[in-house]
Amino acid sequence: MLSRALPRPRRRPLPPEVDLSGGLHPVLHRVYTARGVRHLGEISNDLAHLPPPEAMLNCAAAGARLAAAVQRGERILVVGDFDTDGATGAALAVSVLQAMGATVSYRVPDRRVHGYGLSPALVGEIAAGSPDLLVTVDHGIACHEGIAAARAAGIEVIVTDHHLPGAELPPASLIVNPRQSGDTFPGKALAGVGVMFYVLAAARRALNEIGWFTPARPAPRLADWLDLVALGTVADMVPLDHLNRILVAHGLRRIRAGRCRPGIRALFDVAGRDIAQCRAAALGWTIAPRLNAAGRLDDMALGIECLLAGDDAAAELAAMLDGINRDRRELQETMQNEAWKKIEGDLRAHPAAAGDTLPPVICLSDPNWHPGLVGLIAGQLKDRLGRPVIALAPAAPGSDEYRGSARSVPGLHIRDFLVEIARLAPGVMRRYGGHAMAAGLTLAAGEIARFTWAVAAAAEVIEIPDDILWSDGPLAAGEIDLDLAHALDAAGPWGQHFEEPLFDNPFLLARRREVNGGHLQLWLKYAADGPEYPAIAFGAAGNPVLTTADRAHLAYHVKLDRWHGEARLKLHVEGAWEAADSEVAGRS
Repeated sequence: MLSRALPRPRRRPLPPEVDLSGGLHPVLHRVYTARGVRHLGEISNDLAHLPPPEAMLNCAAAGARLAAAVQRGERILVVGDFDTDGATGAALAVSVLQAMGATVSYRVPDRRVHGYGLSPALVGEIAAGSPDLLVTVDHGIACHEGIAAARAAGIEVIVTDHHLPGAELPPASLIVNPRQSGDTFPGKALAGVGVMFYVLAAARRALNEIGWFTPARPAPRLADWLDLVALGTVADMVPLDHLNRILVAHGLRRIRAGRCRPGIRALFDVAGRDIAQCRAAALGWTIAPRLNAAGRLDDMALGIECLLAGDDAAAELAAMLDGINRDRRELQETMQNEAWKKIEGDLRAHPAAAGDTLPPVICLSDPNWHPGLVGLIAGQLKDRLGRPVIALAPAAPGSDEYRGSARSVPGLHIRDFLVEIARLAPGVMRRYGGHAMAAGLTLAAGEIARFTWAVAAAAEVIEIPDDILWSDGPLAAGEIDLDLAHALDAAGPWGQHFEEPLFDNPFLLARRREVNGGHLQLWLKYAADGPEYPAIAFGAAGNPVLTTADRAHLAYHVKLDRWHGEARLKLHVEGAWEAADSEVAGRS
């Protein structure tokens, strides 16, 4: 099967003369400075470091408008999105506004019926309920037609979003988006749920200023909802800049302490994960897929209801989401296999034209694919092949409209790439939008051939950057210990653009054993007479280096392995290459 060759690690450059002091572990000091940290304030997770809501364009005004709606008893409708960011943002808005005393409900589009965001089709259904104020979460910046339809129906719209705006803004009453022109807010990487958190903070302040809160109706403490903010932020894979790290760190703290939504606890239970050991990666790889599955195959209202539910209902809804997620995995595997066959078939059919290599940007479509899973297919192919991928499927069975998801690699802004496609083939896409690493689009079924041509034409003038595996360098034998594992585990949180530390060293492979699931249990040595370090290489049972070599150059994470309450050191191997004799032989 096709797969990119994992490059040998490249060491992160270290800036000169940076002294963070503060008693940091020496390795952690090196890790932080390599990520651009210049002073201890940048790694502090104190909420006091958050910029105020009024620093974001239109945020205070949106908060004041919500406060007025709460005070006057207006009907507020929150319109979420069908991914975890949109679901957590909707649950956050509904639950906090209810705590403020609002009359509030929510809707979420059905992917196959309404399409993305606030579409005219969704507005047509919403208008029957005559809401006074409609608030979008995690979408709206590209929903020109839907917002125009809402205004025509007499519904006021506030947009809260974090996606890149187009050349023209939609006709909403207010737009809160830190990425819009003229906004000097420092946290440009906020997820949709983070933007909503700020709007609610502004609404709380406005209500407090008019004396709305009383002992019988106390002001909600917004920090109590940071579990939702952390989940949506990690799931949307936005960069973990300082602001997002603060929000995620406090949310994770609440989750580990069990002070989170019953729905989040229930999702950990059905996943068989210990909530007390939750780290950012667990939110992205364990909890988010179960929520996303509802939006992909069923109705994201199930996910929102799970996040809003009490204990008993949350357990039942989490079990339903887990079942939908199992169905999603089976369907995704089928689609992935079909995608691989398409790529390999194209290379066999056009070896000369392709030069036996993959095109710069891969575009695939299939009339039998599910539109809710094309984003996963594009992401999986992108990760495996190191190329931007666009995957397309019919919006619904028999539909003449196709919906696509694009996933990119560092160095190619995929939304700007779609802009170039629109320039080369005017009108080929009905709608498109997104950001640097992910985007979505719709087009007519009859336009697929022209779209595919435009993708190839646009790709001719771009250069896909070389794949880079960044490493924090080697660790000395005395540095690989439990103290370092504890220090790294307590630091962070790690995530997008603030990656978990990865080290690389040559090792002797003292022992190895295949374990269930095609994984390899390894025992590594820095030197022949040195201690053994236990390690795991997931899915590596077929790796020729790890299964046969006596020595190898490894890229690895230093982890805490918790077992029955005991914390132990374990290395997680991410890559393996043949080691030169001189790399390890000199130690024996």
